[in-house]
Amino acid sequence: MTREEILYWLKNEDERSLTELWDKANDVRHSQVGDAVHLRGLLEFSNHCSRDCHYCGLRAGNSKLTRYRMSEEEIMCCVEEGVAYGYGTLVLQSGEDYGLDVDWMTKLIQRIKRETPLAVTLSLGERSAEDLTAWRDAGADRYLLRFETSDPELYRRIHPALPGHKPNRIELLRIIKKIGYETGSGVMVGIPGQTYEDLAKDIETFRELDLDMIGVGPFIPHHETLLGSDAKTPTLLAENQVPNTELMTYKVMALARLIQPLANIPATSALATLNTPTGRELGLSRGANVVMPNLTPKKYRALYEIYPAKACIDETAADCRSCMHRRIQSIGRQVGKGRGDSPSYRRA
Repeated sequence: MTREEILYWLKNEDERSLTELWDKANDVRHSQVGDAVHLRGLLEFSNHCSRDCHYCGLRAGNSKLTRYRMSEEEIMCCVEEGVAYGYGTLVLQSGEDYGLDVDWMTKLIQRIKRETPLAVTLSLGERSAEDLTAWRDAGADRYLLRFETSDPELYRRIHPALPGHKPNRIELLRIIKKIGYETGSGVMVGIPGQTYEDLAKDIETFRELDLDMIGVGPFIPHHETLLGSDAKTPTLLAENQVPNTELMTYKVMALARLIQPLANIPATSALATLNTPTGRELGLSRGANVVMPNLTPKKYRALYEIYPAKACIDETAADCRSCMHRRIQSIGRQVGKGRGDSPSYRRA
């Protein structure tokens, strides 16, 4: 797929014409990764973060947020619940929390791998190669790190670096892949300042990085961030600004499927936030093959507020599991069994 073709679909607003894109993505999904929808148990075990990113409610400067870190035993209770529900993967997600001791995390991964059959996915932000290697050696299978935007200037504007650091997520993703992780990344759609050319380059970057997992979600403003302030956001808007809409998110997901046919692509909770009744189902019919039911205990779930009004915030883990099964079956698909590794990773 050429840059011109990607831009054509990104700018296309004709509902009848877009049916062709949805059908292409769905056909490729069916032929390359099948009809199974894999369930990843998501555990948001810490909302501490050292970074001050301009779009994220977990940012270090948000003094209104009550912080938490789950204990090992709390985590293991949730892990056991995920095993009982038949999930093949546990996703351990946190803010960029340098209060998480490397050895503590290593021992936790080893315990999960020793006591369960689960694949372990980590989503802990930018970490050193030494940390990442230690966790891979401990048994972690996958690492998720969204690059959010491939435009270095836009990235710099919305992701202030820590003192003395010059982060390069694209390069870090190459390191993660070299270490041996099944590697996932993705972008936000409609970041203030993001142009159609930027977004087309993002989609091409999925292919350049040869990603095993691709996550796509819309920019949803948070009132306790710079980009959530109505007074400040317009000054960052690009002349050729990409809208942060549900429709645009589906387009990027569908194009991601065509660009990386063997990747695992989730229908995210952000889609369900924009469209609670059918957001996930539409995502699954437009290229996605993964959903992520939440294992986070209810007392913590509302505190993991990357963006506001998150879908399913009042559900228990049991509710979430039942809901996901119903949604998958309602569109004629079946719940996947086992780990659900990406075919691209198995063949590497």
